[in-house]
Amino acid sequence: MGYCTETDIKMTIAQSLTSATASTTDAVGTYGNLINIGNTLDKNLVTTDNVNYYIQLADSEIDATLSLLYKTPFCEKCDFETVLYSSIDEYNPYIVLELHCPLSAGDNIILTDGIHDERHTIDEVIDGKTFSTVSAIQYFFLENTRILRVSYPPPVRFISARLASANIYDKYFSAESSPNTSTFGSQMRDLGTGRLDDILNGSIILHGQMRTGRRFYNPTLVDQYNLPSGGTISKEQRQVK
Repeated sequence: MGYCTETDIKMTIAQSLTSATASTTDAVGTYGNLINIGNTLDKNLVTTDNVNYYIQLADSEIDATLSLLYKTPFCEKCDFETVLYSSIDEYNPYIVLELHCPLSAGDNIILTDGIHDERHTIDEVIDGKTFSTVSAIQYFFLENTRILRVSYPPPVRFISARLASANIYDKYFSAESSPNTSTFGSQMRDLGTGRLDDILNGSIILHGQMRTGRRFYNPTLVDQYNLPSGGTISKEQRQVK
């Protein structure tokens, strides 16, 4: 599981990597759904495996950069909890809440009633209190079922999505028209590296993550690597000097 999801990638670059052709699951000769144009990645170009690969590369870069300050890889934490307002059944496959809550597309949630639990990704916010999931919910959860939102620290998800989106965009879209990196890719990388710099200089704290190193100075100053060992000086020699 990466620091961001495929939904995050779709929301970032779907406008440029789409096509108006019908999907392969439709009958031959049928028209494509124009509502999806600009909102869905073209699976002929960018498959789920490709997206996961570039997310993994972005996550590796994040771990390498922040390993000086934090123990990596990072762990998910529960940062929001609520309950179902109405039961999930064959007539209502959606997650319905009583009040508006800070759930959005791409969020990972866990539904649990103490015995059964399922993990899903929010796909779409229908009316602020009703949410659909990427995969269908298998168990019919009753009302008052706990809903836990699990997430990595907010900047980490943002950085992962921007770095992965920039690489995917330059690979599958910009490379067809220009061998150079695109302006969009450069902007996404600037946003991602800018947040990384904010974490490194202490402007952003990743709460709930284990810190490493020293608090007040660079830990590399404590010890040095591969230095030649000099001759030892006895106590009498030091006194003579």
